[in-house]
Amino acid sequence: MRYEEVPALMHATTDSGPHDSRAIGHWLAGWAVLIFLVVVVGGATRLTESGLSITEWKPVTGVIPPFTESRWAEEFAKYQRIPQYERLNAGMALQEFKAIYLWEFVHRIIARLAGAAYLLPLPWFAAKRRIPRATLTVLALLLGLLALQGAMGWWMVKRCLSVRTEVSQYRLAAHLTVALVIYSITVWTAADLLNGRARATPGSRRGRALGALTALVFLTSGSGALVVGLRAGKIYNTFPLMGDGLVPPGYAQLAPWWRNLFENHAAVQFDHRVLATITFVAACGLWFAVRRTPAGRFATRMRLVLGAALLQFTLGIATLLLAVPVSLGVAHQGGAVLLLTAVLLAWHAHRGDRGVSAAARHAREAVSPLGAT
Repeated sequence: MRYEEVPALMHATTDSGPHDSRAIGHWLAGWAVLIFLVVVVGGATRLTESGLSITEWKPVTGVIPPFTESRWAEEFAKYQRIPQYERLNAGMALQEFKAIYLWEFVHRIIARLAGAAYLLPLPWFAAKRRIPRATLTVLALLLGLLALQGAMGWWMVKRCLSVRTEVSQYRLAAHLTVALVIYSITVWTAADLLNGRARATPGSRRGRALGALTALVFLTSGSGALVVGLRAGKIYNTFPLMGDGLVPPGYAQLAPWWRNLFENHAAVQFDHRVLATITFVAACGLWFAVRRTPAGRFATRMRLVLGAALLQFTLGIATLLLAVPVSLGVAHQGGAVLLLTAVLLAWHAHRGDRGVSAAARHAREAVSPLGAT
């Protein structure tokens, strides 16, 4: 048996061919782009205070926007009955309402498109038996998470239609976190199908570092959602100082202490700054540590990690110094997803390269001069 025959033999034991895997991989990669758009437009919706402008959930008829003045007046009348209008936007003109309504409408349309882009191809791939067996569980998990995310979207705004004037920062962070979990699983699975399945790397120091960096990006993104939910970016618009020092006054003014982590505006912004700085330093440090890695997929993706980290840190500082203009705030949220993508793909490439190396080593050991053909 020759060494070059080993990959072909291993592939022949799978339950779908390379064409099937790549087709599903391209489908999931395209779906990940839609999720990215949902997250970015969702950020714009929050920053423009548009999330409560549509007061009803109509999965079918809700895809048709108001076209006539009478329809616009009807939607505006519904909005005028909720606390946000009564307490914050009393006297808003119809044209102003149209602007916030369209942001939320676009967000919902893209979310529906993302749902359809997943739900429609999935039964077809399943009926044709084109889904690799190892991918079935992941696709079922994504289906469940997609249903959960839709329910969380409505749960996030429902209470605001009768009690609150803005979306809870807790619910906003939960909604974003689930979206990022869906996105991460999708990107990883697409990479598995397009680049080869990543293998576990027990004892790999580099692998542990990439896993820790991924967790840091997640944690920093979640803290960013708290900043947005509390509008905490509108205060202390200086960097690196907050007031007269690095730590803002009144950092621990709430009791019990843990409330400061989620409800104290100054503390939430400070924590996000610290996490963002640690994430940036960790990304740069990891790139520096592996910079001499031979050219290949992992080396290329680590350069992307470095570039994404530099971009995101710069966007974060600019967004803060300018008191969170909508355009920069949206770009900053998009930058977080780009950094997460780069880190995930670098981690996947590292695990994949190690898996291929291990498989090649085992194959070479299995081929002895007496058994070669």
